[in-house]
Amino acid sequence: MEKTVVKVGGMTCQGCVKSVTRVLQDLPGIAETEVSLEKGEAAVAYDAALLSREAMLRAIDAAGFEAS
Repeated sequence: MEKTVVKVGGMTCQGCVKSVTRVLQDLPGIAETEVSLEKGEAAVAYDAALLSREAMLRAIDAAGFEAS
């Protein structure tokens, strides 16, 4: 299991946090995710054999947020 922290821009409320959480949890290979509005980031544990960090960034971007 790999762990990474993704910076997420554009979140302004708890609804945004829920949206980013849902987007990440819908991806294959995600084991755990914790999205923080205050820090503007998502801490993610995932299976690198099933999912790449780049795929997470693209999914967050596609949901209307800026991931890096």
